[in-house]
Amino acid sequence: MNKSDRKTSGKDMPDSNVSNKTASHLLNNCLYFTASTLCRHMNRMAEEEFKKVGLSPSHSFLLLLTDESPGISQKEAARYLNLSPSTVSRFVDALVLRSLIEKRENGRLVLLFPTEQGGIQCDEIRRAWANLYERYSDILGEEAGRELTRMIDEANRRLTD
Repeated sequence: MNKSDRKTSGKDMPDSNVSNKTASHLLNNCLYFTASTLCRHMNRMAEEEFKKVGLSPSHSFLLLLTDESPGISQKEAARYLNLSPSTVSRFVDALVLRSLIEKRENGRLVLLFPTEQGGIQCDEIRRAWANLYERYSDILGEEAGRELTRMIDEANRRLTD
């Protein structure tokens, strides 16, 4: 069976010309692949921890950001979270429906404030965040986790500029 036969047969067959060592070298030395894989692992752990809160990690961090900076604009929150304004708008609407934040308009700006219930929820979010930190620190080592976070943050800053 040649390559084109595999494509049309619908079977997922490994290419006998590519060794496991070569495939591993190609994938494990690619920033895109390794960063994407790490992201999937971290998302899985974060979703497990934040499930206890009843919010996604992204919704949780938006609420936490609002609690830490009452009156933050929706636009500024999008910038801090590195999310599109339309995504943050949807998140805000969901949190407003759950009475966790409130929106106040100030001219063209939409300002975000935590509600009393939102502030209480932030305590649970902080515990989930601490649990996530402990989980990956147990696996990576605390110092290695901090260093990896620092390096990723630095890379993100350079790529954003």
